[in-house]
Amino acid sequence: MNTQILLEGLVSGSMIGLGAIGLTLCYSIMRFANFAHGELIAWGAYFAWLASAALGAVLGLSLEPIEPFSFGWSLIGAAALALPATAALALLVDALLFRRLRRREATIIILVIASFGASIALRSLLEFVFTSKPHYFSGELQIAQPLFGGIRATPDQLLVLGVTTMTMLGVHLLLARSNAGREMRAVSENPALAAIAGIEVARVVRRVWALGGALAAVAGLTAGLLVQIRPYMGLDLLLPLFAAAILGGIGSVPGAFAGGLFIGLCEAVTVQTLGAEWRQAVAFVVLTAVLIVRPGGLFGRAPS
Repeated sequence: MNTQILLEGLVSGSMIGLGAIGLTLCYSIMRFANFAHGELIAWGAYFAWLASAALGAVLGLSLEPIEPFSFGWSLIGAAALALPATAALALLVDALLFRRLRRREATIIILVIASFGASIALRSLLEFVFTSKPHYFSGELQIAQPLFGGIRATPDQLLVLGVTTMTMLGVHLLLARSNAGREMRAVSENPALAAIAGIEVARVVRRVWALGGALAAVAGLTAGLLVQIRPYMGLDLLLPLFAAAILGGIGSVPGAFAGGLFIGLCEAVTVQTLGAEWRQAVAFVVLTAVLIVRPGGLFGRAPS
């Protein structure tokens, strides 16, 4: 494998894996596939873009790039605002739609169809407000620098790899070591038994929505930093997200991240050998193969 393809696959896969973590957490707690998660990624990118512009204009935070990166201090401040904003949007979607359906004991298929509707509504609202014109965090061009073994990377790419990896480790530690994480794992295993044990299931569900929204914001911010910001960016990522989540195993945070890295590598190899038009086919092939051969994924149990 060409070493440069390896780097590009890892960078792309780390963003996919980060988005897949929020998706797998939602599925493991609420037992349905949330097709609106991709739109939360897009909204997170737009929240960061708006906040960056506002901080630069109102507070005078510098838009000039921080060497050696392509962005200024305004984007760092914007990231701190985009995460809670996207988490709040996720909670709002749950309060207006999914919580009402849960109270009526809606079936899984109803929840899935509702998530389709929420996805279309959120994407259409983005396109209505911001149009389909792409936006960018920065107009600065970066030149890839040589690293080792013939690999070249931009500082932004290395930063994305570092941020996504540290975020994944942080979420893993949260679930494994904190009381909040233990409550989330308990609800994932058996909501009724968790409620009997004194765990407030509704609070755990809200926590998962907020965490998933914050992770979506990080994924959207990194994707927007390396590519571009547009209303359909979440839709383009949706199939790879599901493939990564199922490949890694539902409920497994490291598994979802590892699945994302694998999908990213497969996409990079496919683009290099067959062409960019086959990129989406890779995630579909991997998803189909996993569902047939090992429905539980590499690190998880079979979906119920």
